[in-house]
Amino acid sequence: MFRKWGFFALGCALILAGSLLAHAIQTAGGVKVRDVRFAGDGITQSALLYVPPSATAQRLAPAVLVSHGYINTREMQSPFAIELARRGFVVLAMDMAGHGYSEGAVGQQRDFGGPAALRYLQSLPFVDRNAIGMEGHSMGGGPILAAAKAQPDGYRALVLEGSTPGLLRAAAPENPRNLAIVFGGYDEFAQLMWQVPKGSMIETSPRLAKLFGTTAPVVENRVYGSIADGTARILVNPPITHPWEHFSNSGVGAAVDWFQQTLPGAAAPKPVSGQIWIWKEVGTGIAFIGFVYLLLGTFELLLRLPAFAGLNQPMQPAAERRGGKWWLAFLLTAAVPAITYFPLMEVGQLFIPMQLFPQHIHNQLLVWALANAVITLVLSLVLRGGKPAFTTRWAPAVLIALATVAVGYLSLVIVDAAFKVDYRFWVLGLKPLDARHALMAIPYAVLWAVFFLVALRALAANLAVRGEGFLTHVGSWKMAMCLGFVVLLLWEYGTLFSTGVLATPGEPLNTIVAIQFVPLLAMVGAIAAFTYRRTNSYVPGALICALVLAWYVTGGTATHWYPGFKVPAAAGAARR
Repeated sequence: MFRKWGFFALGCALILAGSLLAHAIQTAGGVKVRDVRFAGDGITQSALLYVPPSATAQRLAPAVLVSHGYINTREMQSPFAIELARRGFVVLAMDMAGHGYSEGAVGQQRDFGGPAALRYLQSLPFVDRNAIGMEGHSMGGGPILAAAKAQPDGYRALVLEGSTPGLLRAAAPENPRNLAIVFGGYDEFAQLMWQVPKGSMIETSPRLAKLFGTTAPVVENRVYGSIADGTARILVNPPITHPWEHFSNSGVGAAVDWFQQTLPGAAAPKPVSGQIWIWKEVGTGIAFIGFVYLLLGTFELLLRLPAFAGLNQPMQPAAERRGGKWWLAFLLTAAVPAITYFPLMEVGQLFIPMQLFPQHIHNQLLVWALANAVITLVLSLVLRGGKPAFTTRWAPAVLIALATVAVGYLSLVIVDAAFKVDYRFWVLGLKPLDARHALMAIPYAVLWAVFFLVALRALAANLAVRGEGFLTHVGSWKMAMCLGFVVLLLWEYGTLFSTGVLATPGEPLNTIVAIQFVPLLAMVGAIAAFTYRRTNSYVPGALICALVLAWYVTGGTATHWYPGFKVPAAAGAARR
């Protein structure tokens, strides 16, 4: 009974428990969270609206517009939204144009959708139009600065988290009102943002000094100018990295503190200590783990149906034990994808956005994946071992993969409708697809399937061992898939924390993107091992992984192609 229903029941329990926890945290104190759409400049834009119970037409509340950074979505700003809303601020967490559920594309709307989002926030009958602030992380500074330029008197205060005015030549006011700069001492983009080699040296930036109206180094935590006059400036430089600026008590607390100082009328001001947002992330992280168990449990249950009974086959590994060839294959499986990651992401710049494949970062990732498929095929010829005896039935394998992922997708649709949360933790995030992204994911899924069919066949051929226990099998495959990226990130961030600069200073964006590879590739290893053990085939697991990865990347990254799209003159123009 446990073998039949165990993983399915565990997955459902984790999803329910995690989603309930996340919902309770983001609605703490009676806050209501709504999915909203509003008219942008020629597009429809998306946001999450957080409304505290104190905000009414009779008692207008201060409000804050918050924006995520490049290749993120509105949910990434939930720490700010949760902490501000429970203090009495209305919060609008927007999807930038070309991101999430907002239409458009990166580069098509030069204002990133910021002015339209500000107008929508001002239109709400419970918002005090004279007490509006805006916060943006990284490229998210673009929309809020564009909004500030469009309406110089339409806001009272700004917070730039890991950002800078004029990033990517975006519109920005010359003298933003009541501006707080929150920049991590280990921010990976210090050179790009402020022309200093390390984030901890931002106070010496001439660009920052000009913004603060001083010729001397800027003093951290000192308020320059006057809040009452709208000329205030403050620098906060906590010892955090770029992706921690929106995922740390210090990064979130600095923004909350500034808005509590500059926006009057909050119904429930609180000290910045005692933040609770992390428990929402814990909840959605638990739900993500539950999603993986649900996929495995669904696959197990489907195998018991007559339509898929023919897939039931015990695995038949070629290897009798872990010898030298096994360990060589393990090391190559772990190392090659990580070693080739930066060079192939650079080559991936040549896979320009187009109508069928409109996402620039997604295209780069596929160049990396497909090139690794070719490398895997070559290495398989070199590392010839015993010939594995796979049992491959393509039609039922395709159907069971589709059905398995459909159940997982349905679980997320239900969670989104019931609790207005998804499956995520920090930079990891899985959300439902709208119709536009669902169609977009189909051709991407085909290419991901090519990669995973090659990669998981090699995994089963080289790393499966006769008589191996379940936990050992799953654990070794998970490690084989993600260990290389663990080592890569330890090298990068070990260097960053010891010297203030990444080991590869020219790769800040791709280094941050690589963080997701650790949990995602561990998930791939678990699905591959489980499905192979039950079917003696690499095909069902490869197709499940292809569908999930296409869904994951399509929903979570940015769209670049649009009618009239032209290739940027600079090869790296889309890289922040």
